[in-house]
Amino acid sequence: MSRYGTLLEELSGARLAVPFELLGLKPAENGRGLRLLVWQPDVDTIDVIDARDCKNLGTMSRLPDSDLFELAMPRRRKLFPYTLRLRRGDDQQEIWDPYQFAVLLEQHTVADRNRLHHYLGSHVTGCRIPRAGEVTGAFFAVYAPSARSVSVVGDFNAWDGRRHPMQSGSDGIWRLFLPGVGPGALYKYEVRAPDGELLPRKADPYARFYEQSPGNASIVCGPDNFQWQDDAWRGRDVGDPLQQPLAAYEVHLGSWRHHDTRPYSYRELADSLVSYVSDLGYTHLELLPVTEHPFSGSWGYQPTGLFAPTSRFGPPDDFRYFVDRCHQAGLGVILDWVPAHFPSDDMGLGRFDGTPLYEHPDPRRGWHPDWDTHVYDFGREYVQDFLVSSALCWLEDYHVDGIRVDAVASMLYLDYSRGPGEWVPNQFGGNENLEAIQFLRRLNETVYRECPKAMTIAEESTAWPKVSRPTYEGGLGFGFKWNMGWMHDTLHYMSLDPIYRKHHHNDITFGLIYAYNENFLLPLSHDEVVHGKGSLLGKMPGDRWQQFANLRLYYAFMYAHPGKKMLFMGAEIAQRKEWDHDSELDWGVLDDPLHRGVQQLVRDLNSIYVEEPALFELDQWPEGFEWIDLSDTEASIVSFARYARDRRRHVVVICNMTPVVRDAYRVGVPAAGLYREILNTDAHVYGGGNVGNLGGVRTEDVACHNRAQSLIIRLPPLAAVWFAFDSVEPGSD
Repeated sequence: MSRYGTLLEELSGARLAVPFELLGLKPAENGRGLRLLVWQPDVDTIDVIDARDCKNLGTMSRLPDSDLFELAMPRRRKLFPYTLRLRRGDDQQEIWDPYQFAVLLEQHTVADRNRLHHYLGSHVTGCRIPRAGEVTGAFFAVYAPSARSVSVVGDFNAWDGRRHPMQSGSDGIWRLFLPGVGPGALYKYEVRAPDGELLPRKADPYARFYEQSPGNASIVCGPDNFQWQDDAWRGRDVGDPLQQPLAAYEVHLGSWRHHDTRPYSYRELADSLVSYVSDLGYTHLELLPVTEHPFSGSWGYQPTGLFAPTSRFGPPDDFRYFVDRCHQAGLGVILDWVPAHFPSDDMGLGRFDGTPLYEHPDPRRGWHPDWDTHVYDFGREYVQDFLVSSALCWLEDYHVDGIRVDAVASMLYLDYSRGPGEWVPNQFGGNENLEAIQFLRRLNETVYRECPKAMTIAEESTAWPKVSRPTYEGGLGFGFKWNMGWMHDTLHYMSLDPIYRKHHHNDITFGLIYAYNENFLLPLSHDEVVHGKGSLLGKMPGDRWQQFANLRLYYAFMYAHPGKKMLFMGAEIAQRKEWDHDSELDWGVLDDPLHRGVQQLVRDLNSIYVEEPALFELDQWPEGFEWIDLSDTEASIVSFARYARDRRRHVVVICNMTPVVRDAYRVGVPAAGLYREILNTDAHVYGGGNVGNLGGVRTEDVACHNRAQSLIIRLPPLAAVWFAFDSVEPGSD
């Protein structure tokens, strides 16, 4: 037994790093045949069975006072497949010994070296279901280069870290094939730090399925056999996304609708949410993070499973079904994705192998004071591989159409939310996070190369230049950027009593100064209706009628303004109460005609928007916009024209920001002819007073606003009217 003393010590303490060098079937040390060594705690006897002919080769000898069993086979020369017949009292079980599958590990190791640095980490590590001849099971692989030892524990081995030590590879990946472990099995990794410290059990960073709290175990998934039905969607010609309409409905799946207190499942949402959003005319759904997260109160923004849709609403294939149904209904799917930070939950990425493997080791760069979360170490190639692989997983494996990257500003600035002495300058003495910049460029380059029809969107709240410009122009490479400045300025303006708006006219016009510096998306997001901010309706001034009129006016101004559109759920029904992630939307408000009127307005805004190229084709180019009059400060009126590539196709927009009806209001227009009134937010169907222009107005040869032609219109109070140029008058140029 003395020759196995060290081995027994490591096995019993779950500290063995190279089990395949010792356990399993090997040539005997004395050169006489084969020797089988098996470690099996809590069994009485073990018989060895030749798997080829089911012959019992004998009962193994237990080494004294241990769980190590040995069988000598002096007449055998060649390795062969075998099973172990275990007996515990009256119970008998036959299993494959996992430590006979060294060849499978070697095959994966060779393949993995060629894949890890091609952003395919999710195919290298994690758990998958291969075949070893006729044997099925689960292949586990996890990156933990500094760990002293790693074991797979789960409901298949009583969560006992002694039973299945993994094999350490020179690439830092620990591997093990466990025969008989199939889909649905729960597992984690038991990791010892370099000094032997036993860490809290870790969930698999690459798992596709997780148990909910408090267990938070990873779940073995079967092969991806989902039958997608979205070939037409995926094969469509998307054109230039800058010149296409994009109107997104931002939704938190857990609080959209409930059955009593239970949120809808993915499959239920595939029916109800998809049909609802399609009926409203949106082009895209934007999902608050569905990446797995243990804390519901984070809304998904503190994820621990970057490759798994949360199991709160169903298994991974049910999420695929949801996306598939979106595509069949003509809806794109954008996923909020969080690479800026990760939570400190024990089973998560923090000190994963006993060292700061994923997080930056210096807390001045590796800890986020606002959220009490770890910050990724973007300078490590493996961390970048992990994150880029996650993004590609959602785009390729789950068929989402785009990712909106959260909290980009917190990644770009080393001094973000940090005071003097709380941050470390870069090598040039600046506050730019050079490694994060390099990562974001690599992310966008990879996404657009591997998934050219996808889009990336940055939530970036500062004036960092060229966020949505190509990397070859020195940009970060995003497709779009949220226009946070527009949102803050216009919400401030709309919250003012109309009598004071003339003193803040710049808030409503300033956005056009920088509108073409980036490819902007105009967001009215979840962030504006939480934490005591109230609802959008609640921000509007005046009595009840004026609040609704202001809100309708604001939505029409937004849809007419250059930039793609996004509205958070509940805003389309003018929900009065603040968003609560634990409750469903206040659908009962639709019993009120004013709330139904706002919903109908949103439906019509989307319909007109996607059908009228003047409202989207030149969103990102100054040729698509022209002020008619931005200087009517005293009346708080703004007017402008939006143009398609064919400038004969244009829309004139007039917004009256006061509750005063303006009769015989003259406005200059680009051309002579008939202008059809295609939208009036004061229409009775929306809950307004029906002050309008009887469907359209013809131009007069009266110069106004430096234009030869003009209209005389009736401008309703707290309202926007849109006029589409319809025809050229006979004899005019």
